[in-house]
Amino acid sequence: MLWETIRLALTAIIRNALRSFLTVLGVVIGVAAVIAMVTVGQGSSEQVSANVESLGTNVLVVRSGARMMGPGSRDTAPPFKLSDADALEDLSSLSAVAPVVSTAATAVFGNNNRTTSITGTTSPYLEIGGWTIALGRSFTPAEDRSGANLCIIGETVRTTLFGATDPTGEKIRIKSISCEVIGVLKSKGAGSFGQDQDDLVLMPVRTVQRRLMGSQDVSSISLQVARTASVERATSDIEALMRERRRIAIGEDDDFSVFDMAELSSMLNSVNSVLTGLLSSVAAVSLLVGGIGIMNIMLVSVTERTREIGIRLSVGAQAHQVLMQFLVEAVVLSVLGGIIGILFGLGLAYVAAQIMVIPFSPSLNVIALAFGFSAVVGMVFGYFPARRAARLDPIDALHYQ
Repeated sequence: MLWETIRLALTAIIRNALRSFLTVLGVVIGVAAVIAMVTVGQGSSEQVSANVESLGTNVLVVRSGARMMGPGSRDTAPPFKLSDADALEDLSSLSAVAPVVSTAATAVFGNNNRTTSITGTTSPYLEIGGWTIALGRSFTPAEDRSGANLCIIGETVRTTLFGATDPTGEKIRIKSISCEVIGVLKSKGAGSFGQDQDDLVLMPVRTVQRRLMGSQDVSSISLQVARTASVERATSDIEALMRERRRIAIGEDDDFSVFDMAELSSMLNSVNSVLTGLLSSVAAVSLLVGGIGIMNIMLVSVTERTREIGIRLSVGAQAHQVLMQFLVEAVVLSVLGGIIGILFGLGLAYVAAQIMVIPFSPSLNVIALAFGFSAVVGMVFGYFPARRAARLDPIDALHYQ
């Protein structure tokens, strides 16, 4: 009986194909939008997590200045010095310490040039940031201390200046410095905010301070927590040491900040989840609009098929059978719309993932939920027209013009 009812519903849908398509269009758009939004949101979250992990594991960054500053406030905190980084190396809760200074400059080789980020640091920076040397080598401790005119370049800089050739041993010019390329970093790709992580040149920190910056200041210090210590303990040790070195009295606020990169990942994922939820909620409204469309079209269908309903009732069909026929027809319409919407939504999400360069991560739970919700929409909004058909008087229906 159920299969016969489904067959009749499909026959009625095919007989009015254009009207049926327009009826389910709202469901298709709603389901597709929800699936596309959630899939892209999950892909973005995975990309953010991967990008933060690429910055290194158990990584802390110490910067001069308060973590939060109000409108109109000025940061008068003194900058760090190399001696601060040297002092941090004595903490047992840290396994690696690297002072960092950054500036922008143009790197030139022959007729090729590129304006890039110049980062002055020491060799532990590679370990902390999870960098791998693809070609050549890193700085030696002696080169770190002496401030040698050496550099390690990212893949983007290498491609721009040297193409696919091995640049190790060649010299590039950065401002007035002739810098020998001793290594090339393995590519990391885009960062959390879309920046090119491979567009950089690493140099010994003292070289950048003396030859490019003309200052002994250190903008930040990158740190890696030891495996035997927790992030909380390391943070506490860093804060205690920095307060002592910067002579901050008891009760005074810190004039420096310690950032945990894992906190950054959590914050970005939270923001992404909220935005995905809001956009998905807006998209879900289309499902309600589609349900109202199904109800309206089914009411029209009941009116058009009044004589058919009268004949069925007059030859012995029960009211619940007529109700079931129209209810199944509404559910079949919405389920078909759900299936089309799922396929369309996955297609949109895949295209968006390719354009945004993020993982394509469809969720089976979301797909199942969207499919089930589309069936419920058909059942809820199809019930009133089906009930109206079942309650028709057979005599009045037969004489309906």
